[in-house]
Amino acid sequence: MDPKTRLKGEFGSEATDEETGESPRVESAKGLFWQLRGVGEWVVVVAVAILAALLIRVFVLQQYYIDGPSMQTTLMPGDRVLVNKLSYRLHDVHRGDVVVFDRLTDVDNHDDLIKRVIALPGEEIEIRSCEVFIDGRRLQEPYLVVEQLAAVEPASRCGSRTDLLPLIVPAGTVYVMGDNRSQSFDSRDFGPVAVDEIRGRAFVVIWPAGAWAWL
Repeated sequence: MDPKTRLKGEFGSEATDEETGESPRVESAKGLFWQLRGVGEWVVVVAVAILAALLIRVFVLQQYYIDGPSMQTTLMPGDRVLVNKLSYRLHDVHRGDVVVFDRLTDVDNHDDLIKRVIALPGEEIEIRSCEVFIDGRRLQEPYLVVEQLAAVEPASRCGSRTDLLPLIVPAGTVYVMGDNRSQSFDSRDFGPVAVDEIRGRAFVVIWPAGAWAWL
């Protein structure tokens, strides 16, 4: 008999490895324990990662898909942008910001729209032949394409909405417009937007790769 191995005897004892002092069954159980522990750790890691991603999407960053021509050529149909949802918890809305906001289209339906902030609370906005004036001073808009700034008929630059009588932007709201003035559904149609309805500030184009740009 191999002196290193004790065989099962009359009292039902198990064979034991003399180097470890443990039976194969115990070693097997330990191996299973460590395997399950490893699986459990990965489950926790995946769960935490999913939870973190959901929290980031809900409270910090969200990706939006551009559907429509209203922000051309700053944003093209099919572009994807990242929106910072914390921006306006840290500071006020700024003129020129590209924002995503919620607009109630009817009793039950909401649309997320993306436009540029043109006028701030308390300011007077006026549009004369497609040119925007804030508190009586012409607004410089370098983000508009050359064709929109060219000396052509106003209707070709901003459609039928070439003029806007002076309007004071109410407290707690902003006046927004699309960069493509002739094809934008914006504050000229539905009025100023409540700051509380702004979901966040679009700050970068992330797709397609060739269109990557800060906003």
